Amino acid sequence: MHDLLRLYRLFRPSLTQLLAGIGLASIVILANAGLVALAGWFIAAMALSGLGGPLLNYFAPAAAIRGLAILRTGGRYSERLLTHDATLRLLATLRVWFYTRLEPLAPARLQHYRGGDLLSRIRADIDSLDNFYLRVLVPVFAAILTACMIGAFIAAWSGKVALVDGSGLLLVGLVLPWLAFKLARPAANNTVWLRAGLRADLADTVRGLGELQIYRAAERQSERIAAKSQELVSAQRRLAGFNGFFTGLTSFTTQAAMGLALIIAIPLVVHGRISGPELPMLALLVLGSFEAVVTLPAAFQALGETLAAVRRIFEIIDAKPSIAEPSDPAPTPLRYDLQITGLCMRYAPEAAWALDHFSLSVEAGARVGIVGASGAGKTSLLNVLLRFWDFQEGVVTIGGVTLRDLTSDAARALFAVVAQQTHLFNVSIRENLLLAKPDAPEAELWMALEQAQLAALVRALPHGLDSLVGEAGANFSGGEARRIAIARAFLKDAPILILDEPTEGLDATAEHLVLAALDGLMRGRTTILISHRPSSLRHVDRVITLERGKIVNDRLVAQGVSS
Repeated sequence: MHDLLRLYRLFRPSLTQLLAGIGLASIVILANAGLVALAGWFIAAMALSGLGGPLLNYFAPAAAIRGLAILRTGGRYSERLLTHDATLRLLATLRVWFYTRLEPLAPARLQHYRGGDLLSRIRADIDSLDNFYLRVLVPVFAAILTACMIGAFIAAWSGKVALVDGSGLLLVGLVLPWLAFKLARPAANNTVWLRAGLRADLADTVRGLGELQIYRAAERQSERIAAKSQELVSAQRRLAGFNGFFTGLTSFTTQAAMGLALIIAIPLVVHGRISGPELPMLALLVLGSFEAVVTLPAAFQALGETLAAVRRIFEIIDAKPSIAEPSDPAPTPLRYDLQITGLCMRYAPEAAWALDHFSLSVEAGARVGIVGASGAGKTSLLNVLLRFWDFQEGVVTIGGVTLRDLTSDAARALFAVVAQQTHLFNVSIRENLLLAKPDAPEAELWMALEQAQLAALVRALPHGLDSLVGEAGANFSGGEARRIAIARAFLKDAPILILDEPTEGLDATAEHLVLAALDGLMRGRTTILISHRPSSLRHVDRVITLERGKIVNDRLVAQGVSS
C-alpha cells in the first residue's frame, strides 16, 4: 500500500486526465451493457408484437440502440486515445523524474549496479508502470462505478436478480483478482528480476563480444543466456497459466450468474411481475454487467509485476546521495588556487584510507603533476575535487571558499576534465562539443577544434561537424577521440583543469599531437595532471608522488629540487 501511495503521488499532477479516462471507460461499459440489454428487450418485444401482442413504438428503441452503438464505438475510441495519451505522457515524465534523481547518486551510489540493470530500471521497469493506470486503476474504478449503477437498475425489477448479479460481480471483481494477485505474485516478481538480469547479461555480452571470441567463450556465454531465457520463459508460462485459469473461472462465473438470473426471473414473468421482453433484458444486462469486472483478475495479476518494478525503481530513488548539498551555498570563488589540508577519505567505514592526512597547495595557474602506483590515491583525489565522493576529515578550499560550501554543480563548473576514458556519445561531433557549451556558435566550435589541432581532420570529413562519432568514439582513433575531448574542454573554458592519464595508450605521433593541444589548454589554468609518462610530466611545474594516500616526494620539475 505504501508503494501504491507513492506511485499515486507521481500520477497526481495528471489526475484530471486520468479521471476523464476512467469516466470514458465507465461510459463504454454502461453503453455496451445497455446496448445488449435493450437489444434483447427489443427483439423479444417485436417478436411478441408480431404474434399479436401489444403494439410497439419501433422508432424510439431502434434509435436508442443506434445511439448506444455509436456511443460505445465513439467512447471506446476516445477512451483509448485519452488513456494511452495520458499513459505515454506519464511514462515520459517518470523517465525524466527518475533520471533527475539518479544523477545525484552517480557515481558513488551506483557503482554496485550493472549498467544493463540500470538501463532496465529506467526503461523496462518504468514501462511496466503503464499497467498501473491502464490495467489496474481504470478497470478497478470503472468496475466499481458501473457495477453500482447496473446493480441499482436491476434492483428496480428484481432484488434477487440484483443480489445474484452483485454476488457474481463480487466474486469476479474481488475474490478472483485477490487470488490471482496472491498466487501470481511470486512468478510476477521473478519475471521482473529475471528480465532485468537477462538484459544486463545481454548488454555485457555485446560489449565483451570480442573477448568472448578470443577466449572461445562465446558458446558458453550463449548457453548461459539461453538458460536464463528458458528460466524467464518458465516464469512467464506460469503467469500465462494463472491468467488462463482465472479467465476460465471468470467465464464460468459469468455464465452461471446469467443462468441463475434466468431461473429467478422466469417465475416473475409467470406471475406477471415483469413482462416477457423484460426477461431477456435482465438476463442480458446481468451478462453485460460482467464486462466491468472481467479484466480485474488480469489487472491484479499485472499489479504484482507492477509493484515489483516499482520497488526496483524506489530502491534506487531512496538511496542517499554520498554528497550532502549545502543548505546555504557559498558564492562562486573569484580565485582558483587549491588548498587541501589534512584530507582523509575512504570509500567505506571498514576500508583502508584512500587519502591519509593528505595536504597540497596549488597556486592559481600552476601546473602540478601527480604520480603513484595503482591504489595510491590519485583517482580518490579527483573524486573529492569533483564532488563525486565525500571525505571524512580535512579541509578543501578553492580560492578561499570551502568545497563543501559549494553545490556540486557549482563546484564542477569550475573544472574541465580530459581523461583516458573520456566518453564520447554516439552522436555528431557538433553535439559532443555542445555538451560543454550548448549555446556555442559554430565559429566557436571550429575555434575549439583548431586549438585542439583537430579542425583540419574534421573539415576533411564528408559531413564536417555533423559526422557521427560512433559508439564510444569508434569512428575515430584514440588520439583523435582524445582531442575531441580537449576541444570540449576548450569550449567549457573552466579555470581549473584535471588531466587524468590523457596520453595513456597512444602512440608517439598521437601523443605528440595531444600534448601540443594540452599545452595550449593548460595556459593560465590551474592544472592537475595525473600521468606516468615523462613526456607528459615535462609540461608541469611540479611533480608529487603518492603512496598509500600520502605524499612521499615533492619536486620542482624546472629546478630538479626534491623535498
